[in-house]
Amino acid sequence: MLFLNANMGCCETKWVEGPDTPPSVGPKKIDLNTEVSRRGVLKGMAALVASLATGRVHAAAELKQIKLAFCSQLLCVIPYEVTRSAGFFRDEGLEVELVYSRGGNAAMQALVGGAVDYAATAFDVALQAYANGANIRRFASTGRLPLFALVTAPNRAAELVDLKKLEGHTVGISGLGNADHALVLYLLAKAGADPAKVQFATLGPNISEALRLGQIDAGMVQEPALGRAVKAGSRVLVNFMVLADSEKYLGGPYEFMGVAVRASELDARRKEMAALSRALQHGLTRVQSAPASELVAALPRELTAGADMNELVTVVDRYRHSLYPTRVAIDVAACDRVAQSLKIGGLLKSNVNAESVLDLSISGS
Repeated sequence: MLFLNANMGCCETKWVEGPDTPPSVGPKKIDLNTEVSRRGVLKGMAALVASLATGRVHAAAELKQIKLAFCSQLLCVIPYEVTRSAGFFRDEGLEVELVYSRGGNAAMQALVGGAVDYAATAFDVALQAYANGANIRRFASTGRLPLFALVTAPNRAAELVDLKKLEGHTVGISGLGNADHALVLYLLAKAGADPAKVQFATLGPNISEALRLGQIDAGMVQEPALGRAVKAGSRVLVNFMVLADSEKYLGGPYEFMGVAVRASELDARRKEMAALSRALQHGLTRVQSAPASELVAALPRELTAGADMNELVTVVDRYRHSLYPTRVAIDVAACDRVAQSLKIGGLLKSNVNAESVLDLSISGS
Protein backbone atom coordinates (compact mmCIF):
# COMPACT_ATOMS: atom_id res chain seq x y z
CA MET A 1 0.00 0.00 0.00
CA LEU A 2 1.20 3.51 -0.69
CA PHE A 3 0.87 6.36 1.75
CA LEU A 4 1.24 10.04 0.91
CA ASN A 5 2.60 12.03 3.80
CA ALA A 6 1.82 15.76 3.97
CA ASN A 7 4.07 17.21 6.64
CA MET A 8 3.15 20.36 8.51
CA GLY A 9 6.57 21.94 8.19
CA CYS A 10 6.02 22.59 4.49
CA CYS A 11 3.80 21.59 1.60
CA GLU A 12 6.33 19.12 0.18
CA THR A 13 4.86 15.64 -0.08
CA LYS A 14 5.95 12.28 -1.39
CA TRP A 15 4.69 8.75 -1.81
CA VAL A 16 6.30 6.18 0.45
CA GLU A 17 5.76 2.52 1.13
CA GLY A 18 3.28 1.60 3.85
CA PRO A 19 1.98 -1.69 5.26
CA ASP A 20 0.07 -4.15 3.13
CA THR A 21 -0.34 -6.34 6.23
CA PRO A 22 -3.04 -5.71 8.85
CA PRO A 23 -2.39 -2.47 10.75
CA SER A 24 -1.89 -4.32 14.01
CA VAL A 25 1.53 -5.32 12.66
CA GLY A 26 2.41 -1.65 12.61
CA PRO A 27 3.63 0.62 9.80
CA LYS A 28 7.07 0.60 8.34
CA LYS A 29 9.26 3.52 9.28
CA ILE A 30 8.45 6.56 7.17
CA ASP A 31 11.29 8.76 5.96
CA LEU A 32 10.26 12.34 6.65
CA ASN A 33 13.52 13.91 5.43
CA THR A 34 12.01 15.54 2.37
CA GLU A 35 13.56 18.52 0.66
CA VAL A 36 11.71 21.77 1.34
CA SER A 37 10.55 23.34 -1.91
CA ARG A 38 10.54 27.05 -2.60
CA ARG A 39 6.73 26.92 -2.68
CA GLY A 40 6.80 25.18 0.67
CA VAL A 41 9.02 27.84 2.18
CA LEU A 42 6.75 30.60 0.95
CA LYS A 43 3.67 28.83 2.30
CA GLY A 44 5.39 28.24 5.60
CA MET A 45 6.26 31.93 5.85
CA ALA A 46 2.68 32.87 5.04
CA ALA A 47 1.39 30.56 7.76
CA LEU A 48 3.87 32.07 10.22
CA VAL A 49 2.77 35.61 9.37
CA ALA A 50 -0.86 34.56 9.88
CA SER A 51 0.01 33.02 13.22
CA LEU A 52 1.84 36.14 14.31
CA ALA A 53 -1.15 38.25 13.34
CA THR A 54 -3.43 36.16 15.55
CA GLY A 55 -0.92 35.97 18.36
CA ARG A 56 -1.04 32.15 18.28
CA VAL A 57 2.50 30.97 17.60
CA HIS A 58 3.69 27.58 18.83
CA ALA A 59 7.32 26.57 18.77
CA ALA A 60 7.92 23.32 16.90
CA ALA A 61 8.94 21.60 20.13
CA GLU A 62 5.58 22.52 21.69
CA LEU A 63 3.44 21.03 18.93
CA LYS A 64 1.67 17.74 19.64
CA GLN A 65 2.42 15.35 16.78
CA ILE A 66 -0.47 13.21 15.55
CA LYS A 67 -1.20 11.08 12.49
CA LEU A 68 -4.52 11.26 10.69
CA ALA A 69 -5.27 8.80 7.87
CA PHE A 70 -7.88 9.05 5.12
CA CYS A 71 -8.55 7.98 1.56
CA SER A 72 -7.04 9.89 -1.34
CA GLN A 73 -10.28 11.00 -3.02
CA LEU A 74 -9.82 14.62 -3.99
CA LEU A 75 -13.07 16.12 -2.72
CA CYS A 76 -12.76 14.27 0.60
CA VAL A 77 -9.40 15.73 1.49
CA ILE A 78 -9.97 19.42 0.74
CA PRO A 79 -11.05 20.47 4.28
CA TYR A 80 -8.00 18.74 5.77
CA GLU A 81 -5.43 20.11 3.33
CA VAL A 82 -6.94 23.60 3.55
CA THR A 83 -6.79 23.41 7.34
CA ARG A 84 -3.16 22.30 7.13
CA SER A 85 -2.00 24.83 4.56
CA ALA A 86 -3.69 27.73 6.38
CA GLY A 87 -1.86 26.83 9.60
CA PHE A 88 -5.01 26.13 11.62
CA PHE A 89 -3.64 22.87 13.04
CA ARG A 90 -0.56 24.69 14.26
CA ASP A 91 -2.66 27.47 15.72
CA GLU A 92 -4.16 24.79 17.96
CA GLY A 93 -0.75 23.41 18.94
CA LEU A 94 -0.91 20.37 16.64
CA GLU A 95 1.58 18.95 14.17
CA VAL A 96 -0.73 16.86 12.00
CA GLU A 97 0.71 14.35 9.56
CA LEU A 98 -1.91 13.60 6.91
CA VAL A 99 -1.54 9.97 5.80
CA TYR A 100 -3.17 9.09 2.48
CA SER A 101 -4.41 5.50 2.23
CA ARG A 102 -6.07 3.64 -0.59
CA GLY A 103 -9.66 3.91 0.51
CA GLY A 104 -11.57 4.56 3.70
CA ASN A 105 -11.40 0.91 4.78
CA ALA A 106 -7.60 1.02 4.74
CA ALA A 107 -7.64 4.21 6.80
CA MET A 108 -10.02 2.65 9.31
CA GLN A 109 -7.86 -0.47 9.55
CA ALA A 110 -4.85 1.74 10.27
CA LEU A 111 -6.77 3.37 13.13
CA VAL A 112 -8.04 0.13 14.62
CA GLY A 113 -4.59 -1.42 14.38
CA GLY A 114 -2.87 1.52 16.06
CA ALA A 115 -0.85 2.73 13.06
CA VAL A 116 -2.41 6.20 13.24
CA ASP A 117 -4.10 8.32 15.90
CA TYR A 118 -7.23 9.27 13.91
CA ALA A 119 -9.00 8.21 10.74
CA ALA A 120 -11.21 10.34 8.51
CA THR A 121 -13.58 8.16 6.50
CA ALA A 122 -17.08 8.03 5.11
CA PHE A 123 -19.56 7.30 7.90
CA ASP A 124 -20.67 4.02 6.35
CA VAL A 125 -17.08 2.78 6.78
CA ALA A 126 -17.06 3.77 10.45
CA LEU A 127 -20.50 2.29 11.06
CA GLN A 128 -19.71 -1.05 9.43
CA ALA A 129 -16.36 -1.22 11.23
CA TYR A 130 -18.14 -0.63 14.53
CA ALA A 131 -20.73 -3.29 13.69
CA ASN A 132 -17.86 -5.72 13.07
CA GLY A 133 -16.31 -5.10 16.48
CA ALA A 134 -14.09 -2.05 16.00
CA ASN A 135 -14.13 0.00 19.22
CA ILE A 136 -14.17 3.48 17.65
CA ARG A 137 -16.07 6.73 18.02
CA ARG A 138 -16.85 9.41 15.44
CA PHE A 139 -16.55 12.92 16.93
CA ALA A 140 -16.36 15.48 14.09
CA SER A 141 -17.87 15.88 10.63
CA THR A 142 -16.32 17.38 7.48
CA GLY A 143 -18.67 16.13 4.75
CA ARG A 144 -22.45 15.97 4.52
CA LEU A 145 -23.15 14.39 1.11
CA PRO A 146 -21.93 11.29 -0.73
CA LEU A 147 -19.38 12.02 -3.46
CA PHE A 148 -21.21 9.96 -6.08
CA ALA A 149 -23.57 10.30 -9.01
CA LEU A 150 -25.35 7.45 -10.78
CA VAL A 151 -25.12 7.93 -14.55
CA THR A 152 -25.81 5.86 -17.65
CA ALA A 153 -23.34 5.00 -20.35
CA PRO A 154 -23.74 7.42 -23.28
CA ASN A 155 -25.16 4.65 -25.50
CA ARG A 156 -27.79 3.77 -22.85
CA ALA A 157 -28.99 7.31 -22.06
CA ALA A 158 -32.13 7.07 -24.18
CA GLU A 159 -33.10 3.68 -22.74
CA LEU A 160 -32.30 4.01 -19.02
CA VAL A 161 -34.51 6.92 -18.08
CA ASP A 162 -35.20 5.93 -14.46
CA LEU A 163 -33.96 3.66 -11.70
CA LYS A 164 -36.50 0.91 -12.29
CA LYS A 165 -35.12 0.36 -15.78
CA LEU A 166 -31.76 -0.69 -14.35
CA GLU A 167 -33.21 -4.19 -13.93
CA GLY A 168 -31.52 -6.53 -16.36
CA HIS A 169 -28.51 -4.24 -16.75
CA THR A 170 -24.97 -3.94 -15.38
CA VAL A 171 -24.02 -1.18 -12.94
CA GLY A 172 -20.39 -0.35 -12.22
CA ILE A 173 -19.31 0.24 -8.60
CA SER A 174 -15.97 0.56 -6.86
CA GLY A 175 -16.48 -2.56 -4.75
CA LEU A 176 -19.10 -4.73 -3.08
CA GLY A 177 -20.10 -3.30 0.30
CA ASN A 178 -18.64 0.12 -0.45
CA ALA A 179 -20.62 3.34 -0.09
CA ASP A 180 -21.51 3.50 -3.79
CA HIS A 181 -22.77 -0.09 -3.74
CA ALA A 182 -24.88 0.59 -0.64
CA LEU A 183 -26.41 3.68 -2.25
CA VAL A 184 -27.35 1.84 -5.45
CA LEU A 185 -29.00 -0.94 -3.44
CA TYR A 186 -30.91 1.69 -1.47
CA LEU A 187 -32.03 3.50 -4.63
CA LEU A 188 -33.19 0.28 -6.26
CA ALA A 189 -35.21 -0.68 -3.17
CA LYS A 190 -36.84 2.75 -2.95
CA ALA A 191 -37.68 2.65 -6.67
CA GLY A 192 -39.34 -0.77 -6.36
CA ALA A 193 -36.66 -2.45 -8.46
CA ASP A 194 -35.32 -5.92 -7.70
CA PRO A 195 -31.56 -5.73 -6.85
CA ALA A 196 -31.25 -9.41 -7.78
CA LYS A 197 -32.02 -8.44 -11.36
CA VAL A 198 -29.13 -5.96 -11.48
CA GLN A 199 -25.62 -7.18 -12.13
CA PHE A 200 -22.84 -5.31 -10.33
CA ALA A 201 -19.40 -4.91 -11.88
CA THR A 202 -16.69 -4.09 -9.36
CA LEU A 203 -14.24 -1.86 -11.18
CA GLY A 204 -12.35 0.10 -8.54
CA PRO A 205 -11.34 3.47 -10.02
CA ASN A 206 -11.95 2.43 -13.64
CA ILE A 207 -15.71 3.03 -13.85
CA SER A 208 -15.59 6.12 -16.07
CA GLU A 209 -13.56 4.35 -18.76
CA ALA A 210 -15.90 1.35 -18.73
CA LEU A 211 -18.84 3.75 -19.10
CA ARG A 212 -17.23 5.55 -22.01
CA LEU A 213 -16.58 2.27 -23.82
CA GLY A 214 -20.10 0.95 -23.13
CA GLN A 215 -18.76 -2.03 -21.18
CA ILE A 216 -21.31 -1.31 -18.44
CA ASP A 217 -24.77 0.20 -18.71
CA ALA A 218 -24.55 2.60 -15.77
CA GLY A 219 -22.13 3.42 -12.99
CA MET A 220 -21.47 5.37 -9.82
CA VAL A 221 -18.92 8.04 -10.65
CA GLN A 222 -17.31 10.98 -8.93
CA GLU A 223 -16.02 14.28 -10.21
CA PRO A 224 -14.44 15.16 -12.56
CA ALA A 225 -15.57 11.90 -14.22
CA LEU A 226 -19.21 13.00 -13.90
CA GLY A 227 -18.73 16.17 -15.94
CA ARG A 228 -16.89 14.29 -18.64
CA ALA A 229 -19.58 11.61 -18.81
CA VAL A 230 -22.30 14.22 -19.21
CA LYS A 231 -20.35 15.88 -22.04
CA ALA A 232 -20.12 12.48 -23.72
CA GLY A 233 -23.90 12.05 -23.59
CA SER A 234 -24.53 10.17 -20.34
CA ARG A 235 -27.81 10.66 -18.47
CA VAL A 236 -27.59 11.58 -14.79
CA LEU A 237 -30.08 9.46 -12.84
CA VAL A 238 -29.10 10.76 -9.38
CA ASN A 239 -26.40 13.21 -8.33
CA PHE A 240 -25.85 12.88 -4.59
CA MET A 241 -23.35 15.75 -4.63
CA VAL A 242 -26.28 18.14 -5.07
CA LEU A 243 -28.29 18.76 -1.91
CA ALA A 244 -31.60 18.76 -3.80
CA ASP A 245 -31.05 15.16 -5.00
CA SER A 246 -29.93 14.06 -1.54
CA GLU A 247 -33.12 15.52 -0.08
CA LYS A 248 -35.25 13.93 -2.80
CA TYR A 249 -33.81 10.41 -2.62
CA LEU A 250 -32.36 10.23 0.91
CA GLY A 251 -34.50 12.69 2.85
CA GLY A 252 -31.74 15.19 3.57
CA PRO A 253 -27.98 15.38 4.24
CA TYR A 254 -26.17 12.04 4.38
CA GLU A 255 -23.21 11.93 6.77
CA PHE A 256 -20.06 11.30 4.79
CA MET A 257 -16.53 12.34 5.78
CA GLY A 258 -15.60 12.76 9.43
CA VAL A 259 -13.02 11.89 12.06
CA ALA A 260 -12.94 8.86 14.35
CA VAL A 261 -10.72 7.87 17.27
CA ARG A 262 -10.20 4.67 19.25
CA ALA A 263 -12.83 4.65 22.00
CA SER A 264 -10.30 3.41 24.56
CA GLU A 265 -8.41 6.70 24.15
CA LEU A 266 -11.34 9.09 24.41
CA ASP A 267 -10.50 10.39 27.87
CA ALA A 268 -6.77 10.70 27.25
CA ARG A 269 -7.24 12.51 23.92
CA ARG A 270 -10.21 14.72 24.77
CA LYS A 271 -8.24 17.99 24.83
CA GLU A 272 -6.44 17.01 21.64
CA MET A 273 -9.71 16.08 19.92
CA ALA A 274 -11.18 19.46 20.83
CA ALA A 275 -8.15 21.21 19.33
CA LEU A 276 -8.41 19.11 16.17
CA SER A 277 -12.11 19.92 15.88
CA ARG A 278 -11.50 23.65 16.32
CA ALA A 279 -8.84 23.61 13.61
CA LEU A 280 -11.12 21.77 11.19
CA GLN A 281 -13.92 24.20 12.02
CA HIS A 282 -11.69 27.05 10.84
CA GLY A 283 -10.83 24.99 7.78
CA LEU A 284 -14.49 24.45 6.89
CA THR A 285 -15.12 28.18 7.19
CA ARG A 286 -12.25 28.84 4.80
CA VAL A 287 -13.53 26.22 2.36
CA GLN A 288 -16.81 28.12 2.14
CA SER A 289 -15.29 31.58 1.71
CA ALA A 290 -11.90 31.35 -0.02
CA PRO A 291 -11.51 31.40 -3.82
CA ALA A 292 -11.82 27.90 -5.25
CA SER A 293 -8.42 28.31 -6.88
CA GLU A 294 -6.88 28.74 -3.41
CA LEU A 295 -8.53 25.55 -2.18
CA VAL A 296 -7.18 23.55 -5.12
CA ALA A 297 -3.73 25.07 -4.64
CA ALA A 298 -3.68 23.64 -1.10
CA LEU A 299 -3.78 20.07 -2.44
CA PRO A 300 -0.55 18.04 -2.68
CA ARG A 301 1.04 18.02 -6.11
CA GLU A 302 0.98 14.21 -6.12
CA LEU A 303 -2.80 14.29 -5.90
CA THR A 304 -3.28 16.69 -8.82
CA ALA A 305 -0.45 15.58 -11.10
CA GLY A 306 -1.67 15.47 -14.69
CA ALA A 307 -5.06 16.95 -13.80
CA ASP A 308 -6.76 19.84 -15.58
CA MET A 309 -6.43 22.46 -12.84
CA ASN A 310 -9.12 24.70 -14.32
CA GLU A 311 -11.49 21.74 -14.35
CA LEU A 312 -10.71 21.02 -10.69
CA VAL A 313 -11.33 24.63 -9.72
CA THR A 314 -14.70 24.52 -11.50
CA VAL A 315 -15.66 21.27 -9.74
CA VAL A 316 -14.68 22.55 -6.29
CA ASP A 317 -16.48 25.85 -6.81
CA ARG A 318 -19.62 24.08 -7.98
CA TYR A 319 -19.94 21.63 -5.09
CA ARG A 320 -18.25 23.07 -2.01
CA HIS A 321 -21.33 24.75 -0.56
CA SER A 322 -23.36 21.54 -0.80
CA LEU A 323 -20.70 18.96 0.07
CA TYR A 324 -19.12 20.54 3.13
CA PRO A 325 -20.92 21.54 6.33
CA THR A 326 -20.31 24.91 7.91
CA ARG A 327 -19.68 23.28 11.32
CA VAL A 328 -17.90 20.15 12.52
CA ALA A 329 -20.88 19.33 14.73
CA ILE A 330 -22.36 15.95 13.82
CA ASP A 331 -25.82 15.80 12.26
CA VAL A 332 -27.36 12.75 13.95
CA ALA A 333 -30.27 12.60 11.49
CA ALA A 334 -27.77 12.48 8.61
CA CYS A 335 -26.00 9.60 10.37
CA ASP A 336 -29.30 7.77 10.79
CA ARG A 337 -29.90 8.04 7.04
CA VAL A 338 -26.62 6.23 6.40
CA ALA A 339 -27.56 3.45 8.80
CA GLN A 340 -31.00 3.13 7.21
CA SER A 341 -29.58 2.92 3.68
CA LEU A 342 -27.11 0.21 4.75
CA LYS A 343 -29.89 -1.80 6.40
CA ILE A 344 -32.15 -1.56 3.36
CA GLY A 345 -29.23 -2.69 1.21
CA GLY A 346 -28.61 -5.64 3.52
CA LEU A 347 -25.16 -4.38 4.53
CA LEU A 348 -25.89 -3.63 8.21
CA LYS A 349 -27.71 -5.61 10.88
CA SER A 350 -31.02 -4.15 12.00
CA ASN A 351 -29.94 -3.93 15.65
CA VAL A 352 -27.02 -1.55 14.94
CA ASN A 353 -27.82 2.14 15.32
CA ALA A 354 -25.82 5.18 14.27
CA GLU A 355 -25.77 6.80 17.71
CA SER A 356 -23.69 3.92 19.12
CA VAL A 357 -20.62 4.99 17.17
CA LEU A 358 -20.96 8.73 17.87
CA ASP A 359 -19.34 10.85 20.55
CA LEU A 360 -21.11 14.20 20.64
CA SER A 361 -19.22 15.59 23.61
CA ILE A 362 -16.51 17.27 21.52
CA SER A 363 -18.25 19.04 18.64
CA GLY A 364 -21.90 18.59 19.65
CA SER A 365 -24.78 17.85 17.28
